[in-house]
Amino acid sequence: MVPQEKREAFRAILSGREVIRPGSVYDPISARIAEDVGFELGLLGGSAASLTILGDPDLLLITLSELAEQVRRICRAGKIPVLVDADHGYGNALNVRRTVQELEAAGAAGLTIEDTLLPQAYGQARPQVISIEEGVGKMKAALDGRSDLSLVIVGRTGAASITGIDDTVARARAYETAGVDALFFTGLKTRAELQAIAAATKLPIIMGSADGELADTAFLASQRVRVANQGHQPIAAATQAVYETQKALRDGVAPKDLKGLPSAELTNRVMRSAEVKIRNDDFLGLKK
Repeated sequence: MVPQEKREAFRAILSGREVIRPGSVYDPISARIAEDVGFELGLLGGSAASLTILGDPDLLLITLSELAEQVRRICRAGKIPVLVDADHGYGNALNVRRTVQELEAAGAAGLTIEDTLLPQAYGQARPQVISIEEGVGKMKAALDGRSDLSLVIVGRTGAASITGIDDTVARARAYETAGVDALFFTGLKTRAELQAIAAATKLPIIMGSADGELADTAFLASQRVRVANQGHQPIAAATQAVYETQKALRDGVAPKDLKGLPSAELTNRVMRSAEVKIRNDDFLGLKK
């Protein structure tokens, strides 16, 4: 599946009437597994990218080139469309434009640009947001940076937990007017907050989290929510599994006695061994 087909598949999700839960992906194998078990969309979160690339917390220490290369590895691995957390676009509006160009070339189906002040300002313990005017400039730059119009540009804000719902609504309306394809919100806690946003805008909505009174998918769907993230448990589970395996081996457990290892069938499936064998037979003359 070529990148444009993946982007059109993501757009079909956004133009639908149902809420989907994306599969959290962070490398080629996790993306293939998400595809194989039936997820319609993969989500590469900033925290998962930072942990995978650097082994660090999500403090925006990775670079654009590092993120783009990881996105390229993930997207080439399969058919699942991937929505990428592009943070603040790695700088000002001009950097945002470059970020869009690089992630589009890497195969992303969509990307989010947020209005959080990043990196965190000196002496400021709490997150801050940039002005609406600067945020609009970033959204316009993102739209100008794409060459494939099927690439989904998502305006993201976490203002709900920083400056309040009125400012969140104002930002949502401004980014919608700027021309983004969807709106992404973090920090929403109540149905009233989501209803205020839905009443003031027309675009599809993506939720950074949806729990508590926002867990009802029927309600979310009625408010134009089309994607609702449920966290990044896969990389957490992988971390735990690797830790337990390494510790068991270090403690003297024989490899044959290890618990929880994948079957050969699963390993071969995620490596696409059958497809590789066909290519070996066809191109290297290995068929017997």
